[in-house]
Amino acid sequence: MASQRGESLGTVETRRKGLDKSHYLYIAVIAAVILGAVVGLLFPEVGKSMKPLGDGFIKLIKMMIAPIIFCTIVLGIGSIAKAATVGKVGGLALGYFVAMSTFALGIGLVVGNLIHPGEGLNLTPYDPNKKAEVDSTVAFLLGIIPGDIPVLPTLFAAILVGFALQKMGPQGAPVLKAIGHGQVLVFRILIMIMWLAPVGAFGAIAAVVGATGFQAIVSMFTLMAAFYITCALFIVIVLGGLLKVVTGVNIFKLMKYLGREYLLIFSTSSSEAALPRLIAKLEHLGISKPVVGVTVPTGYSFNLDGTAIYLTMASLFVANAMGTPLDLGAQISLLIFMIIASKGAAGVTGAGLATLAAGLQAHAPQLLGGVGMIVGIDRFMSEARALTNFTGNAVATVLIGTWVKEIDNKQVGEVLSGQAPFDEQTMIAGHGEPQAKASEAQPALANA
Repeated sequence: MASQRGESLGTVETRRKGLDKSHYLYIAVIAAVILGAVVGLLFPEVGKSMKPLGDGFIKLIKMMIAPIIFCTIVLGIGSIAKAATVGKVGGLALGYFVAMSTFALGIGLVVGNLIHPGEGLNLTPYDPNKKAEVDSTVAFLLGIIPGDIPVLPTLFAAILVGFALQKMGPQGAPVLKAIGHGQVLVFRILIMIMWLAPVGAFGAIAAVVGATGFQAIVSMFTLMAAFYITCALFIVIVLGGLLKVVTGVNIFKLMKYLGREYLLIFSTSSSEAALPRLIAKLEHLGISKPVVGVTVPTGYSFNLDGTAIYLTMASLFVANAMGTPLDLGAQISLLIFMIIASKGAAGVTGAGLATLAAGLQAHAPQLLGGVGMIVGIDRFMSEARALTNFTGNAVATVLIGTWVKEIDNKQVGEVLSGQAPFDEQTMIAGHGEPQAKASEAQPALANA
């Protein structure tokens, strides 16, 4: 994502050090969720009175939906054009990623309909036209936060602008660059907002637990457990099965080879942190540089398997929790929206939450009040999202390398068997440039 946000390679190390700050946010969110649950259980009325804290945070997220969707869709259309011009590899990668992401969204819907997460909570639906009975000072503070912009018109306008800029060719490049700078600003604001997540999580969890009791805690744990199990099964059965059938490679051997990268992702909750190492390791595995250089960055934008599963399961959780489950037609239309809008779930903390809110706002605005529950558990599911996204991109690169016959199968066997171990020193010394080239080929890297 370095190139996308206008960062030079010299700032990569600084940015990585900055990732450590996310640990404090993670700890703060966990503490806030626990404290909110305790307050809600022991002091229900006090917990209910904390609801404005969660509502204020959701309003801040809603405020960012339109600019995130607009910037990422416009830049995403430009990214599709760049990938397509690379030729067979780019076209094959795009086709595979769209199909696999759609399949992951479908899996999320199937699992969500099987387990019915959030059922029985019966939270009060959100009514944007109803004035909440809150203290005048609280109402004044909440009124400062700007109102949201309709999502579907924004999405439509972004698609038109994206294709128009694509048709403009070189003349549209300055505009795309300006929108890229705007995206940097939007993401920076979103990151600032996410530092208020502990406050929002505390208020939302305290209010929900205060209103529903222990059932809310059970429902949240059910969703998290189901999501982790679904991601694990998706990796082992779907990705592993496809990898074995097409290439003969064992998914567990590939995951063992990428073990250090999994630890890095788990510690940062971001698959982006392992991007340069993934490029280097896949090249060492025996896949040609052009295939890796096109497939990996494209996948970071368009192959968000874990995020896709999360978005659909979380949407069904919120709908059930609000006592207004979505019918099949609404679920399918939401799935189609998520396929497009999930491109906005770029590698920034909170973007996935904003995309979830965007989908609900576009299809069922009354469900927005339930997003507050997701705020509290979103961070607990971020590792599974990132690990699934990362594994999906690694598997995709091996598959595409096999399909275009740009892979050294002998090298693959030697590397995965440990006969040709990866040289960490070579990675440190020589893979800044490949990362930069890959980023230039695909400016919209993503996570979850």
